[in-house]
Amino acid sequence: MAYYKNNYMYETSPRKLKPEYSPPKKRVKKVKKVENDEVKQNKNKPKTENRIRKNKLKCIFGLLVMFSVLFAVSYRNAQISENYTILKNQEKELSTIQKENGQLKVAIENSLNLSEIEQKAKEELGMQKATTKQTRYVNLPKRDYIEVASEQIDMSTNENFLERIYNYLTKNKE
Repeated sequence: MAYYKNNYMYETSPRKLKPEYSPPKKRVKKVKKVENDEVKQNKNKPKTENRIRKNKLKCIFGLLVMFSVLFAVSYRNAQISENYTILKNQEKELSTIQKENGQLKVAIENSLNLSEIEQKAKEELGMQKATTKQTRYVNLPKRDYIEVASEQIDMSTNENFLERIYNYLTKNKE
């Protein structure tokens, strides 16, 4: 007898192979009762009509589902394109407003010219430069108006935790 370990054969006799082909088993036919052709047709007819109706309903339901999905996708795409056009219009408005803002800034900077301001004040508002008769001098006392702090600041609060403990212990020993 051959000794097998890990599918290796240690003796000289060959091992037996299983046959690759197995003959099919014979089937036994079942015997059915023979009925009248009319009864048979009547039984099959409602079943087939129900199946046809169910298949039609499934087909219609599937078409409705597909139509609703396609409608939802197209509606979503329409909303996206509408929002995109609104966004582009607002971006155009923003760029025009920014250009106008830049132009107004330049106009303001140009109008801040002191000689132009002086000229407009003289011509439009009828203003004149102050003369020596219009100046008034005010005498101020030379006393210092700085107030001295009345409280003294305690600098000992800047000690850290260990220094406080050390100071507390040394005070108690004395």
